Amino acid sequence: MIVDCAVYRDGMRTEGYADFSGALEQARASTGGFVWVGLHQPTKDEFDLLGDVFGLHPLAVEDALEAHQRPKLEVYDGSLFVALKPVVYEAESDTVSTGELMVFLGDAFVVTVRHGEGAPLKAVVRRLDAERELPRAYGPTAVLYAVVDAVVDHYLEVAAELQTDLQELEAEVFSPDGGGSQAAAARIYTFKRQIQEFRRATGPLTAPLARLAGVGPLAAAVPFVDGRVEPFFRDVADHVTRVNESMDSLDRLVSDALSAYLAQVGVRQNDDMRKISAWAALIALPTLIAGVYGMNFEHMPELHWVWAYPAVIGVMAVFEVLLFRLFRRRGWL
Repeated sequence: MIVDCAVYRDGMRTEGYADFSGALEQARASTGGFVWVGLHQPTKDEFDLLGDVFGLHPLAVEDALEAHQRPKLEVYDGSLFVALKPVVYEAESDTVSTGELMVFLGDAFVVTVRHGEGAPLKAVVRRLDAERELPRAYGPTAVLYAVVDAVVDHYLEVAAELQTDLQELEAEVFSPDGGGSQAAAARIYTFKRQIQEFRRATGPLTAPLARLAGVGPLAAAVPFVDGRVEPFFRDVADHVTRVNESMDSLDRLVSDALSAYLAQVGVRQNDDMRKISAWAALIALPTLIAGVYGMNFEHMPELHWVWAYPAVIGVMAVFEVLLFRLFRRRGWL
């Protein structure tokens, strides 16, 4: 649905416009003015109306409607299209989920399209209201910068929470009562999947931010973006780089933790096998002797001796004690 339509003039926000065409004319009539339309999971009919008024490219409209886009930046005739993936961290279940936020930027207009949760648009509106110099000086580019900056700042918060969760997970998994191997391995693997979900949101954003910041091999002026905002985008790009490096480090640590835990499980299994082998040896010796005397032969050692039975039992006991002490000394028992 269409959730918001406002006109910014001289950094001031005026809400309540229902006529997009009229709002766009008023914005263009003022110096530095622009109109901002916000949508949440819009229908095709709603987008057709916006496309006619703002001249949005059909391919960009299709991407915004279908969602499930990677973070990217596309330049079309009449508008700039930027796709972002805000991240939602659920502390109770320690899971990371992503939404989608698309931004159309053009001549005196901004259209934002939100799918799912996690888009920080309310915070962006409050920031622009508090820092009126941004929309006054940079127009629609100020909205794009504020949106991207808010999304990336939340990346930093989620990255810090994931680092804390990893420390707690390591302490839990490697504790003496860390649980069975399957449960512990499942917890580590689930955490690794959360990191991969996060990286799918942050990794592809590096190239679009480099273009907006005017750095790298693709550095060039981006249409509809005020070049004076490039230093701001460079700061945001630096934050994304820090997040990606943090996620790379976390991913390696989780992989190392999984390998160390599996090695620990292997050591415990070897200990168990040694104990089983030792007890099997303790049982095998008297079984062997008893099996020999259980055979139906007439001529056997001391078969008719009165003390034969207790002597054999005594020999078994002596050998059992010797084997037990030997295994205990070697740490098998």
